[in-house]
Amino acid sequence: MIEISPEGPENGPQIERLLDMAFGADRQARPSYRLREAAAPLETLCFVARDDGALCGTIRYWPIVIGADTPAILLGPIAVHPAREGEGIGGRLIGPSLEAARRRDHRIAVALGTRSYLGRFGFTPARAHGLVFSAPVDDTRFLVLELAPGALVGVSGAVTGLPNAHDQVARGFAPAR
Repeated sequence: MIEISPEGPENGPQIERLLDMAFGADRQARPSYRLREAAAPLETLCFVARDDGALCGTIRYWPIVIGADTPAILLGPIAVHPAREGEGIGGRLIGPSLEAARRRDHRIAVALGTRSYLGRFGFTPARAHGLVFSAPVDDTRFLVLELAPGALVGVSGAVTGLPNAHDQVARGFAPAR
């Protein structure tokens, strides 16, 4: 039986292996990784899926900014063990994690992925909302979701990562240490 639980520090090496299997060892060259370089994942939104104790899926979220100062979160990576694809594990990670984001008052989520998959969770093309990715990406894969009604009203501009951990605290993404 699949169990979803918060990611813990002990999961790090297993997650890295799973991400390499799912996306290849060169995955860190992908555009979304540029947004994650100087930030830490949002611990309260990172989950793992296990089956009989074996890691079979993972999802993480990262703090980002739209335009000059609109906070948002970046969904991803989400990965499922290649041998377990098609079993609904990804959906079991995405749905509850988006609900957790709403409960924590996050208002906008951005993702790079297929609309045919992420659309069922409400993601729509980001360009149509005036958003621009900070690196070259296929516009059909650049998606956005309002986690709160009206969150995208008046919001436009480039989607960028946070320049340093201090900004995460200042913008309310991470607890002060």
